[in-house]
Order: sequence, then C-alpha cells, then structure tokens
Amino acid sequence: MSNAAELASRIEALEIQIAHQDATVEALNQVITSQWKQIDILTRQMARLTDRIAAAEQSIPSTPGNEPPPPHY
Repeated sequence: MSNAAELASRIEALEIQIAHQDATVEALNQVITSQWKQIDILTRQMARLTDRIAAAEQSIPSTPGNEPPPPHY
C-alpha cells in the first residue's frame, strides 16, 4: 500500500470516527435537554407541594393542650 493510499485510508477512518462521535454528542444533547425539562417540571411540583404542606401545617392547632382528651382517655 502506498503512502497516499494509507494516508487516505487513515483519513477516512478518522472521518468515520468523527461522524460517530457527532451522532453520539447529538444523542447525549437530546437526553440532557429532556432531563432539564423533567427537572424543571419536578422543581415546580416540589415547590407547589411544599406550599401545600406549609398551608396544611398552619391549619393544624399548634398547642394540643387546649384540646379536650379523647373520650376513651
């Protein structure tokens, strides 16, 4: 095999490798984009749930000593 043919073969192999790497990078980018969207959704849900828990905690009487004991006590 001549130098020119060997060089052309090596360049072709590198071009194939770069094409595969580009496809992998694009696939990973799509996964990351999808994950960020999911993280944003989950963050908003968590904030809403935190607000609901805080509201529920405020509606619970803070001093249980003011309540009469249960009937079976």
